[in-house]
Amino acid sequence: MMMQRFVDGVLAVAKESVKTFTYESLNNIVRLINGISALLLAILPGKAIILEGIHGWELRPTFGGPRFPRWMEHGVSSFNRFVHELSVDSEPSSMDYSSGEEEDIDGITPASPSSNCSRVSRASSFTKGSKAPSTCHRPLQLHSSIRRVHTTKDHVVHCATDRRRGVIEDLHLAIEIFIETIFDFFHKAAHFLLSPSEALRMSWRWFSSDKNDTEVIHHDVYDASVHTDTLGENDPSVSERKSTFHHVMNTDARTCQDVITELGYPYEAIRVETSDGYVLLLERIPRRDARKAVYLQHGILDSSMGWVSNGVVGSPAFAAYDQGYDVFLGNFRGLVSREHVNKDISSRRYWKYSINEHGTEDIPAMIEKIHEIKTSELKISQPDVKEEINEAQPYKLCAICHSLGGAAILMYVITCRIEEKPHRLSRLILLSPAGFHDDSTLVFTVAEYLFLVSAPILAYIVPAFYIPTKFFRMLLNKLARDFHNYPAVGGLVQTLMSYVVGGDSSNWVGVLGLPHYNMNDMPGVSFRVAHHLAQMKHTGKFRMFDYGSVRANMEVYGSPEPVDLGEYYRFIDIPVDLVAGRKDKVIRPSMVRKHYRLMKDSGVDVSYNEFEYAHLDFTFSHREELLAYVMSRLLLVEPDPKRQFSQKASKLKKKEQIESS
Repeated sequence: MMMQRFVDGVLAVAKESVKTFTYESLNNIVRLINGISALLLAILPGKAIILEGIHGWELRPTFGGPRFPRWMEHGVSSFNRFVHELSVDSEPSSMDYSSGEEEDIDGITPASPSSNCSRVSRASSFTKGSKAPSTCHRPLQLHSSIRRVHTTKDHVVHCATDRRRGVIEDLHLAIEIFIETIFDFFHKAAHFLLSPSEALRMSWRWFSSDKNDTEVIHHDVYDASVHTDTLGENDPSVSERKSTFHHVMNTDARTCQDVITELGYPYEAIRVETSDGYVLLLERIPRRDARKAVYLQHGILDSSMGWVSNGVVGSPAFAAYDQGYDVFLGNFRGLVSREHVNKDISSRRYWKYSINEHGTEDIPAMIEKIHEIKTSELKISQPDVKEEINEAQPYKLCAICHSLGGAAILMYVITCRIEEKPHRLSRLILLSPAGFHDDSTLVFTVAEYLFLVSAPILAYIVPAFYIPTKFFRMLLNKLARDFHNYPAVGGLVQTLMSYVVGGDSSNWVGVLGLPHYNMNDMPGVSFRVAHHLAQMKHTGKFRMFDYGSVRANMEVYGSPEPVDLGEYYRFIDIPVDLVAGRKDKVIRPSMVRKHYRLMKDSGVDVSYNEFEYAHLDFTFSHREELLAYVMSRLLLVEPDPKRQFSQKASKLKKKEQIESS
């Protein structure tokens, strides 16, 4: 026994020594990489502007020892307890909120899950003619939960990156597991040699055990039931849904639904099929009896996640819901998962679309679905609507669109007017809209000529631009965490990515941390969309896709040249608000002003405003000034007074019926 305890002690000391040495070695290598990155940053030009939104990238030398990993406490490994906690703790953020089903009387909208601070901060700029409630009667847990969310800098974004391990931490974990395995082998071997009788008994029990008693453990996925107020398309009841957490890979694959429901808002997912067979996801933060709705459409390489990524206080979707809007979040076609009615569709056929399809297939399908839902729901909740439907649309629908979404929505409105179809929109708010690109940086000019020259060949070789395999998508998901942990490396990547996009100072590294870039799926860009943008830049016109031959264009447009949408701006019959960013190098303010001049000359009711933003700041960054402006534009569109009166009367009548019963 004395010899056995002595051997155990020697092995324990040796194991901890090896762990500490290997960890310090790896940590010093990482610090060296971080230091070299800081030195490279010091000599790169233009870094001051590019890194103005990223703090802590400078190398800060320290004479202290390396920081131990989470499972090393006071130099002693607690790895087994760490692994146990890792396998048990799934971090489901379930919060209890009030139901928010109060009646909307005298212009006061039902309660929302936003905190007092978010309401107060927006009260002065978002609300007209109504007072923000001074207190919110909610359970105490709400305030603690929201306070926990708001302690991080970028709310959901940093919370999302904290859910996953980076590549460096995975290396730490792999080394720890390897060392544990090796020393466990030597420990058992020593026990076998020093206590052969006990080893034989253990071997006998192992061989004689029943094979049916073995338990199959699935290490990849852990399913947990999470109670959320998730609303289905046909079933508005509170349901319990399964949330999946990937433990071994430890990547963040949360969806827009997860973000919305974790913050206590209602959610509805709506399946939309386009006329050409693509399956789109229209997401909703529902107010079923609201007569004002807003439709938000993302830009290139983005998804609906961009409208909710800043949490309760900084996201346009939550701000609109808090002001009483029925919020719809659109998603364009173009996911790696290739959602289509034809499950066997080839990659080349799936990605064969341009911006034309975004504006003439995707948006029409989603807006018609919104119209179908709103009219049917208002008929049920407000019987007086049945008489109004024959006269006019019983609700107001505004659209907020960013970048490529702005070009697509303009294409949608103009083509609807040309075809004499209703577009059902009341106002457009376009944040740095695409369409005109002739004034751009040298990088985009070079890319334009490369696309135009190589298009006949590349179109058959490269149908789209995305990360094709799960491994590399997982690697990107984890590297985003490392860029956050090691600021100098993240600053270097941020600077290099900014050079690629012409010097735009958006937080490109932070965007990589969004959960829609995960190992299972991600948004991509079809080759034709990129080719279409190159055509617009080359011609200096906002026009539809050029199919490359007179015959093909005649079949689609009835003319040898594509439709020049700028010449049809006179068909726009609703107010348009254009917003540009002075620091935007992707779509420069001069290009947004070009939209403004053409619309103004065509008699469109258009306004123009500029902010000190880069391209992604319109959706990704928390900008109170922009939110205040967007909400003030939305509030210019109100339901007709007659309808407001009838809506109030129906609610009062409903309340009287409840009280009498």
